[in-house]
Amino acid sequence: MRAPDAEADTAHAAAVAGAADRALVAAARHSGGRTAAVLVCTVTAAAAALAEPAVLGHTLDLLLRRHPSGPAWTLLCAAVVAAEVVLDAAAARLTGEVDGRSTARLRRLGLARLLRTAPHHAACHAPGESAARLTANAVEAGKVPAAVAHAVAALLPPLGAVAALFLIDLWTALAFLMGVPLLVLLLRAFARDTLTSVARYQEVQLATAGRLVEALAGARTIAAAGTADRERARILARLPELGAEGRRMWQVYGGTTARSATLMPLLLYAVLAVGGIRLSAGAIGVGELLAASRYAGLAAGVGAVTGGLAAVVRGRAAARRTAVLLALPALDHGPAELPEGGPGTLELRGVGVVRGGSTVLHDISLVIRGGTTVAVVGRSGAGKTLFAAVAGRLTDPDAGQVLLDGVPLREVTAEALRREVGYAFDRPVLPGGTVGGAIAFGSGPDPGREAIRAAARAAGAEVFVRHLPHGYGTRLADAPMSGGEVQRLGLARAFCRAGRLLVLDDATSSLDTVTAREVERALAQEVRPGTRIVIAHRLSSAVRADRVVWLEDGRVRATGTHAVLWQHEPDYRAVFAADGEEGADAQGPPDAVTEVVVDAAEVSQGAAEGGAPRGAAEADGRRVHPGQKEAAR
Repeated sequence: MRAPDAEADTAHAAAVAGAADRALVAAARHSGGRTAAVLVCTVTAAAAALAEPAVLGHTLDLLLRRHPSGPAWTLLCAAVVAAEVVLDAAAARLTGEVDGRSTARLRRLGLARLLRTAPHHAACHAPGESAARLTANAVEAGKVPAAVAHAVAALLPPLGAVAALFLIDLWTALAFLMGVPLLVLLLRAFARDTLTSVARYQEVQLATAGRLVEALAGARTIAAAGTADRERARILARLPELGAEGRRMWQVYGGTTARSATLMPLLLYAVLAVGGIRLSAGAIGVGELLAASRYAGLAAGVGAVTGGLAAVVRGRAAARRTAVLLALPALDHGPAELPEGGPGTLELRGVGVVRGGSTVLHDISLVIRGGTTVAVVGRSGAGKTLFAAVAGRLTDPDAGQVLLDGVPLREVTAEALRREVGYAFDRPVLPGGTVGGAIAFGSGPDPGREAIRAAARAAGAEVFVRHLPHGYGTRLADAPMSGGEVQRLGLARAFCRAGRLLVLDDATSSLDTVTAREVERALAQEVRPGTRIVIAHRLSSAVRADRVVWLEDGRVRATGTHAVLWQHEPDYRAVFAADGEEGADAQGPPDAVTEVVVDAAEVSQGAAEGGAPRGAAEADGRRVHPGQKEAAR
């Protein structure tokens, strides 16, 4: 009985193979006209090559007999040769176009699926491997449509030549057919061995590319650690294996070519010997013997099919590598729109998430009122970042559902979702070309210069942007920035396109405490009002939040105001005490902490004097006990 993992691997491999073949068909259809033109040119050129011996032989007989039509047939012979040359040139030109278009099509399909899947699915493949699948493998796979056309055309001359041999003389044809079974076995072994060696070669190539990209990404760390030699050895560790597989691949090709080179002349000599005997017996003429020898050469050219067959085999193997990306599950969207002017109420109903066979988030049910700021706290590994990903649908839960203003996020259109749900990350990537472009980056219309500058001010980025060579027009490559400055631009981008829900995933971790608090105040006063989910490691972030969600081992340990949790939950205090810097802040007197809570409520929500912050009484659908309100005061 087969193990479940083995069955799953087999099913996955079959799915990838099917996806690869469908992608190749789609690529061929994308350049259907050009692919058909390649097939027509190659087949017509093959037909011309097939007609050439008969025309040449007949012309020779006419010239030997000094027949009046000899010159006309000579011109016809020249026309056939010219047609073959022109058609071959046209096929070569069209082949280049088909290869390029097919490669582009495969790359677009792979890249689109890579960007449409959930980030954790995309992260299953190392960046170097994904890059290799979309570059070298896609180039090889893109050659398949035209290679198939060439392979089909390559079969025509040998098959036609055998038929012509039968028409010229039965015995010469039988002399050639004696070696055909050996040719068939030769081609079959070639296809089998080539597929195996190519698959292994590409596998090692992908692994090496992945290690190289990892090293390039960590170049500073490698230099600081003084491990350049070790990393070079790690990257090149499989180079001998790559060389061995490459040599094996060429050995298979070279061995097949050598055996073909031995078999083909033998068959040709056999045809010439039998043809010579038939000529001496008067059964065939000189022109027919010439035609028979040429047709024997064409029929022997079946060995040339190995080149086209090798290209198809390599391309299909490469297509399977690229198709691994096509097999990634898409994060599909529905047709629903969010209600106009919704407050941004977020609801999680029985949300559970599984990663690697283990449950990471367990049955989380919360209601976060629109317009409130919620800090999600917990020790490392508690599931905070995954909570943030589920809240804004960077990934889907494996159980339960997430709703925004009463609409399940799975049903919301992609445009509405990304327009109304924004993110800022701890290590943001800055596309856009320039500093201003990085801040404006996102779906929808250009926010405009003033909106970009306002967002930069709110994120505390305008001061250092002004000192750049060209301000907001400075190219990112010409703007060396610290980790904190990069993080400020990431915050500015989120603020610039803030919707009704904004998720800050440890987005102020690289900022100093004063700057982080200034950003929090600006977020409350200068950025579009809405619901905020803050993945918090700083004590100040929890203090200023309307509500705290405390995660532990993927479960909600407790919810409430920071003041109440701080006063009644020693384990909650220990979450911040685990951090040396925040632990020092956490030792302050409770009255001081409560005073900051009230100040934050006044700044962000305009609460009445002495009242609890707006939204503090209801973040998860449950009322806080009056005694807890009193404690918060």
